Amino acid sequence: MRTRIVGLAVLTSVLAIGLFGLPLALGIAQYAMLDEQSKLVRVADATAIAVSPELHDHDVPSEIPAARDNTALAVYDRDGTRVTGDGPARDELVRQALSGDTATGMDGANLVVAVAVTHESDVIGAVRAASPRAVVYDQVRMAWLAMGGLGLLAVGLVWLLARRQARRLAGPLEELSGTARRLGDGDFSVRNDPVAIPEIDAVGRSLNRTASRLDDMLARERSFSADASHQLRTPLTGLRLRLEAALDRPEHEAHRAIAQAIADVDRLERTIAELLALARDAPHANSAPLDLAALLAEIETGWRDRLAAEHRELRITVDPCAPESTASTAAVRQVLTVLLDNAATHGSGTVTVTVRDATEALAIDITDEGPGITTPEPALFTRRSTRATGHGIGLPLARSLAEAEGGRLTLTHPSPPTFTLLTPVPR
Repeated sequence: MRTRIVGLAVLTSVLAIGLFGLPLALGIAQYAMLDEQSKLVRVADATAIAVSPELHDHDVPSEIPAARDNTALAVYDRDGTRVTGDGPARDELVRQALSGDTATGMDGANLVVAVAVTHESDVIGAVRAASPRAVVYDQVRMAWLAMGGLGLLAVGLVWLLARRQARRLAGPLEELSGTARRLGDGDFSVRNDPVAIPEIDAVGRSLNRTASRLDDMLARERSFSADASHQLRTPLTGLRLRLEAALDRPEHEAHRAIAQAIADVDRLERTIAELLALARDAPHANSAPLDLAALLAEIETGWRDRLAAEHRELRITVDPCAPESTASTAAVRQVLTVLLDNAATHGSGTVTVTVRDATEALAIDITDEGPGITTPEPALFTRRSTRATGHGIGLPLARSLAEAEGGRLTLTHPSPPTFTLLTPVPR
């Protein structure tokens, strides 16, 4: 990757310098030629002014003004015959100049300019100025060498900057590769630091989220091995009691008890499946609305007989204006199972389930007529707290399930004990 970045940068710079440099080099050559012609024209004009009086008197100019180095000057009469100076006896450019125009052209290896010598608007002769083209070529060559040097310097700077940029880009990618390798090896604590490159930082953040999600999922699966045993404890106890009672009943009663036991087994299988799914799914993975009616019907069927066996009552109240919730039905079922089990085990009197609108949330209150809760709320929701009256697993599990769904579980009133589950609603 580093080699490709450097190669692409250098190739791009060479192409850019070539695309701009070649036209500029040709322009410099053309400019140098035109500049030399302009200088020859100025020299020839100055000479024409100097020799005009003598040519008008039909005299041979006694002296031609000094010209630049490498410049040859010649003076011609109105017939195009050279009368003095360094040049050919006759010249085509001189004949053009005798018509009143400034003539420019090439004569072998020389650049030639011819201008007319005038006296009161009459052409009385011509001046021819010539200089070697090699002088112009030397100037162009020096300019081209300077441009080439600057071009090489620019390519060298691009090469250095490209190497630095390639190192800056490849380094974070190599770190990302190492992070992905460690993540694949099971190290979910690995994290990538930002490098101020938006695209690479986006990949790093995604990888960090993946590592955090895997770490959280692994921790949840480990904790759910204990949570599952807690959630299955009560149904298994009920199943055992039903089967033991069936042994002491007549045959038709035993058949009914076995049917109920099979229903309990079905509920156990569903509980196991839900706990496993909740352990593996991400928060808000289930975007389907909460099936509240079916859930309340299950509570009515499953808990009314159990409470009635202890001469207690189950009361369910639903606010008609209660909104729908986006929380998972499985998660809410497990939370309510924990709260109802606590109310049945540790509470007394009527157990009331109230469903109401809580302003941008769906609230479900579980209340019993027990003596109240004296354990502080932080310890109440701490896993295996020393101050817990039970196993110290149920309420922490219920809170974690509620929070995983974007909701909240709190102890609203310690006496009579009232727990409130708040679940999110669609925005």
